[in-house]
Amino acid sequence: MIDLHCHILPGVDDGARSLEDSLAMAQKAISEGIGHILVTPHHMNGKFMNRKEDVIKATESLQIELDSRGINLTLYPGQEVRINGDLIQDIENHNILFVDEEERYVLIEFPTLSIPHYTEALFFQLGQKGITPIIVHPERNQEIIDNPDVLVPFIERGALAQLTASSYVGVFGKEIEELSAQLIEANLVHILASDAHNTNGRGFHMKEAYAKIEKNFGSEMKQYFLNNSKSIFNGDLVSPNPPSVVSNLRNKSWKITNLFKKRTR
Repeated sequence: MIDLHCHILPGVDDGARSLEDSLAMAQKAISEGIGHILVTPHHMNGKFMNRKEDVIKATESLQIELDSRGINLTLYPGQEVRINGDLIQDIENHNILFVDEEERYVLIEFPTLSIPHYTEALFFQLGQKGITPIIVHPERNQEIIDNPDVLVPFIERGALAQLTASSYVGVFGKEIEELSAQLIEANLVHILASDAHNTNGRGFHMKEAYAKIEKNFGSEMKQYFLNNSKSIFNGDLVSPNPPSVVSNLRNKSWKITNLFKKRTR
């Protein structure tokens, strides 16, 4: 199994705090059936700045530690890039890590509460360069929570979206669990990833999430998500299912306040 979003590098963001934490996460990943992880520390989010060369070095160092302990997990350097107006320039200056070696896919994080007004124009510019933005954890963005249909135009114009396993199995509360299921049903998310930060409150939950997808949507949908992750990781083209709207969530009144303090598991 491939995990395309994970904060396993020690001491670089709000993920693993120490090497010991990273090793514990690696062991947990293996127990979940994960063999390959794209490490994705936060970049340009106003708090953390994880430059390309630093992430590459940190990934190599952690891989050496894993190998020396016989932990059979392969790491690849990446970034969870907060959307910003300098992104195109940073890409042109080779300062951004992509999901794949072909530099076709990049992980893009929206601010927690909104979608910036320039997103459509930026995504268009990325598309002109042959780059596909992957919107990470849309189910935890307040504007999408309030009206999931705002995600539809981005997907229709070629963007992809990544659902977090923890969201789908209820770690962040029932409302986000329900929204996650509706995003799957509406073909508005295309890959499943852990966004794991530790082994406790924000763990992997990948095995459980895939089992739940198979139970609720069938084996073909499970395989669709698995195949998409593999294709994106390899830099291959992905042919997503046509999206539809999720209008029945427009009147949701609950908010994302203190989201990460909510725990149902």
